Parts: sequence; C-alpha cells; structure tokens
Amino acid sequence: MRTVLGLQPPLAGKVRFEEGMTRGELGYLPQQTEIQRDFPASVWEIVLSGCQGRKGFHPFYDASDKRLARENIEKLGIAPLARRCFPELSGGQQQRVLLARALCATRRLLLLDEPVSGLDPRATAEFYELVGRLNRKDGVAVMMISHDVHLALRWSRHILHIGKTCFFGTRDAYRRSDVGRHYLSLQHGEVYE
Repeated sequence: MRTVLGLQPPLAGKVRFEEGMTRGELGYLPQQTEIQRDFPASVWEIVLSGCQGRKGFHPFYDASDKRLARENIEKLGIAPLARRCFPELSGGQQQRVLLARALCATRRLLLLDEPVSGLDPRATAEFYELVGRLNRKDGVAVMMISHDVHLALRWSRHILHIGKTCFFGTRDAYRRSDVGRHYLSLQHGEVYE
C-alpha cells in the first residue's frame, strides 16, 4: 500500500494508474494511532482537510470543497457530529469521520489500512457494510489491508495474500487454494480436506 501511495519505491516494476487518475486522487484511511485519536480538531475540519490533496498549492477551500465535505458527512451519517471534537467520538464514529475525509480525496479508489482494528464487533460490521455500500452504489474501488482473513473473505471479491507463498484471485479460489486452506485451518484450528 505504501508503494501505491508513493511513499516508497516499488521493489520491482512500476505502479500504473488508470488513465486520468493520479496519486493525489487516492483516498487513504491509515491505521489509527493514539496520536490521531487525540487530534484536537472538529469533525468538519478533519473531513474538509481531505480535499487538500487535490488542491495542490491552493491552500484555501472553495465552495465546491465545502459542498463535497457536507455530502460525505451526510452520506456517512455523521452530520450530527460535524461540530464535535474528534477525540470525543467513539472509535466507530472516528472511523466514519476518517472515511468521509478519504472520500473527499477520491471518488474512485479507497486505500484502507486495518480500518477496523480496535473497533467492537458492531462498529466493525457497520463499517464494512458502509464500505460495501460505497463500492456497490457509488462505484468506489476498495483496496484494504487486513489480518482478519475471515472478514476479508466475507466482504471482498478478490484476495491478495502475501507471505511465504503469494496468492491472488477470487475469494472462492482462495478458499480452495493450498495457502488459503492452510491459513484458514491455522486460524480456526480446523483441518480442511
């Protein structure tokens, strides 16, 4: 993911984007840290800051940026929180805010790094449902890093498993693959035939 974001060079080959797309149009939701959770800004300020990557050297927000931020706040159901301070929110609410911010940067590709770590099961399910809806209804492609293979299998169409053995394919093909069966048996203590 760091390579796609341009934060490190590729080990081999190169990253190519669809015609007309640039790195500045990627929506990125990083794995949260304690420092991010305590960032002293309002929900509105954080969501609006997602427009900054597209602006280049124009540091001021215009009416279209503000309209996009309002649309994403409403789309993610966090309008009642818009004036609240980010650290006052629950973990699930914070992830919705950061997702709205990422959507201000893109309408095409979201990059999510362990987006549900630290969330309770209900907030996790709500988050995945929300991301699934963005994918199905708004056509936003999603690339996500997760160590929870079972949730990844439930919500994704394709799996890229990187380890001693690499795999890329559909979730059903992953379940049938040697690496998928091995990894799933380790997580559940089951043996797949």
